[in-house]
Parts: sequence; C-alpha cells; structure tokens
Amino acid sequence: MKGLKQIRKERRLTQLKVAMDLNISREALSHYENGKREPSIDMLVQMSEYFNVSIDFLIKGDR
Repeated sequence: MKGLKQIRKERRLTQLKVAMDLNISREALSHYENGKREPSIDMLVQMSEYFNVSIDFLIKGDR
C-alpha cells in the first residue's frame, strides 16, 4: 500500500482525519499503510473514491 501513505501525506491529511472519514480506526489505517494488514476490496474501492486515485496507485504507488 505504498500509494496510500504517499497520497495522504501529499494532501497533508492526518491518519486520524482519513480514518474518521472512512469510518475505520486510525490503527487500521496505519496497518494498511505499513503493510501489516490488507484492506478488503470494498475498503480499497472506498479509499480509491476518497482520494480520487486508482486502486492500482494505492497499492503500487506508481502514477
């Protein structure tokens, strides 16, 4: 989930803000960003729509 952390930092959003907007815990978001847990397909879609980026970008971090 290289792109997730990258896009969040580029937009100057805190983990807490994004987690609250996505209705997940800050800890879950941190685990996604650090590769300790993988989000469900539904959560990937939700994050993709939230940041207006592709799921591919969220996973790989390639533009």
